[in-house]
Amino acid sequence: GWDSHKFFITFGTAIAELLANFTDTQKSHLYLAALYVRLTWPHVDFPLSRHLESLRSAYTRAGTAPSQLQGDVSAMLEQLGWSHTEEHRTVEGFSLDMADPE
Repeated sequence: GWDSHKFFITFGTAIAELLANFTDTQKSHLYLAALYVRLTWPHVDFPLSRHLESLRSAYTRAGTAPSQLQGDVSAMLEQLGWSHTEEHRTVEGFSLDMADPE
């Protein structure tokens, strides 16, 4: 299951061999899987960890598509006086729907 690093090793080995054939969107999803493995099992030699920077680059290039609900919530928070940034990018490359980065 998801709690077994063996699944991710098998998955990561197969994917790493084919990584050149993946689109940036696909690589951006793999970045999240690689981060999960790295944080959950830091001692495991996960094949996609060797490609973490290129996967991260694909993740940060991936566009964001805020939903109508997100826009409505943001507008309401502005009316309540909370000044914030929508789709704030963290140093790690994550996009936060709304954040007060200060």
